Amino acid sequence: MGIDRALGTPLYPEPLLPPLGAVVACLLHIAVFVIAVLYSCVQKLFLDKNDEGKGKRHSISQKDDKGQHLKNSPAPCDQNGPPIHPERLKDFVEEEYLNGDLTTWEKKVAGNTEEALKGDAEPVLPKVRKSSVRPKNEFMRFEDISAAAFKIQNGVLKTPCMYSRISKQYGVDIYLKKEYLQYTGSVKERGVLYLLTSLQEDQQRKGVIVATDSNFAMGVAFHAAQLQIPVFVIMSAGTSLNRVRICRDYGAMVILFGPTARDAQSHARRLAQENGYLYIEEEDSAGYLAGLGTVGLEIYEQVPSLDAVIFPAGGHCGLLAGSAAALKHLNPKITVIGVESEKFPIVQQALKAGRCLTEHDYLTHPLYGELGGPSFGVNTIKLTKKLIDHIISVSEEDVLLSMLRLLECERATVDAEGAMGLAALISGALPDLKGKRVAVVVCSGNLPLPLLRHCLDRALVLDNRVCKFSVVLPDFPGEITKLLEAIGREDVRVLDMQKENIFLNNDLFTLEVTCLVETRDKSHSSQLRTALVDRYATLKWIDQ
Repeated sequence: MGIDRALGTPLYPEPLLPPLGAVVACLLHIAVFVIAVLYSCVQKLFLDKNDEGKGKRHSISQKDDKGQHLKNSPAPCDQNGPPIHPERLKDFVEEEYLNGDLTTWEKKVAGNTEEALKGDAEPVLPKVRKSSVRPKNEFMRFEDISAAAFKIQNGVLKTPCMYSRISKQYGVDIYLKKEYLQYTGSVKERGVLYLLTSLQEDQQRKGVIVATDSNFAMGVAFHAAQLQIPVFVIMSAGTSLNRVRICRDYGAMVILFGPTARDAQSHARRLAQENGYLYIEEEDSAGYLAGLGTVGLEIYEQVPSLDAVIFPAGGHCGLLAGSAAALKHLNPKITVIGVESEKFPIVQQALKAGRCLTEHDYLTHPLYGELGGPSFGVNTIKLTKKLIDHIISVSEEDVLLSMLRLLECERATVDAEGAMGLAALISGALPDLKGKRVAVVVCSGNLPLPLLRHCLDRALVLDNRVCKFSVVLPDFPGEITKLLEAIGREDVRVLDMQKENIFLNNDLFTLEVTCLVETRDKSHSSQLRTALVDRYATLKWIDQ
């Protein structure tokens, strides 16, 4: 190595440059590498497109000659979506449970599938939705009655079904189901309570409204107030003041509107629509009938080895149908009998005609209450026709005598509906029940006092225990005394006596005496009549 002597630094030689041919060769190698990479990328891209086209051609080739897809091949679809297998479409449905009901929707792929899928989407068929609540006229199930019994057990009284002292008079072992002991005096509060407890909470907050003055309205007024549900009762202006007072005491807002029941109902519906109240009427829905059917469950439990059960019909068709469903389910051998008034044989007429002739009409009677209407609809007719063994009719006289027997022997003050079942035994229309165990439902005991007094007076006359006669006597002192002595000798009590001496066609010095007397029975009345005929030729016995 040389050293610059002047500067004392080493002397480096000039760097050696590579030859020009080597540089050119290196650049050529780099260019070849880049071209190879680009070629491989382009080749891969073309191969992907070719594979896609082959797959499409393969899918189309799986059609038969008629253009239809083979059974197990996927149907062609849009390139961005998965293949669709027609045989699997049945698995893709929407399910919805509404109180046990299943709602489904389907979309079918038919015809030329490729064109259908490539074109506009087929419009979806309208949803066919089943009701979330069973239809009103569907047959009631025994499970409904069991559920109702559990739900209302703390809200209603489990009334006794006791052996009656009336049994000895008619040769039948009679067990009285005393539903008149309920708080409102009627069996209908069983169905009412189950209806009210089944309402949604928002509807319970809004309130309910009813337009009637029957036992149904009293049940709604009481139990709605107990459940803290606002309740409104619309009655006609002619409603008994005592009935109005009772509903108000239960906690209902009572409104008197219009001269007739139809006016009150129209007003109630209008108020319900304007204020969001639920308008309730006595109908033959499965819920209401299930509540009434709990009577049948209790009778079956309380009376072993039961042969027959007698129910009132007419205004209590729901009780008859609901309880029959329970009894026939537990023991089909039990005979179920319905009793109605011969003046209003609506059940027998409906069974003959196949439909209720008074479903949309309210028949109101001072003695029998409301008859017909929505409470006796298609559901009740079907149950009655299927489950009831006999429907009989009784006279008004038998009903009055039944009310008298229940008051004297059972100390039970009942109305005509409550006395209807026993009236069937009193009338002698059921001779096949002699010596058998029979339960009789005494369903209600709400009767205005003036009407009760009138019914009992009439019943005493029909039972030949109150008699009336007249006799023409000479208008001289002591003649009336002699008549009273003759009556006294027969141990007869005089209830009333009237005399008339002006409006007579007899002699001037005569008078007509009319007596109202009380006897023990029919034989005692005959004995009195025979004794007076022998003494007074002018005797006139006033028959019933």
